[in-house]
Amino acid sequence: MTPQFDLIGMVVTDMGRTLDFYRRIGLPVPPGAEHEPHVEITLDNGVRLAWDTVETIRGFDSGYAPATGGPRAALAFRCADPAEVDRWYAEMTAAGHHGHLAPWDAFWGQRYAVLHDPDGNGVDLFAPLKPE
Repeated sequence: MTPQFDLIGMVVTDMGRTLDFYRRIGLPVPPGAEHEPHVEITLDNGVRLAWDTVETIRGFDSGYAPATGGPRAALAFRCADPAEVDRWYAEMTAAGHHGHLAPWDAFWGQRYAVLHDPDGNGVDLFAPLKPE
């Protein structure tokens, strides 16, 4: 069998802040999960998204050190239309989350914006500029 893509794992420094961010953006994170060292959800497409505290990772990898510098990966969320990109960006930044790049009309034909989650990971919001 060929390996199948199944899970995106993220290491977090503050589970509560991180899960609040992803709940606000609409992911179905269960109540009370912020008190767990490992949390995972299954997205509508079947891919799982998981968060682990630094302490959890160090429990099996004692030499683990969080990456430094800018993030090398980002999660991207498709919005229904350009106005929704603007709305979500405004809502998330009003809630105190870091807005990295305010919404703009990208040359590749999308309304695009970039947030950072509490650990600095890129979270992109996008929608086609013209209905498909």
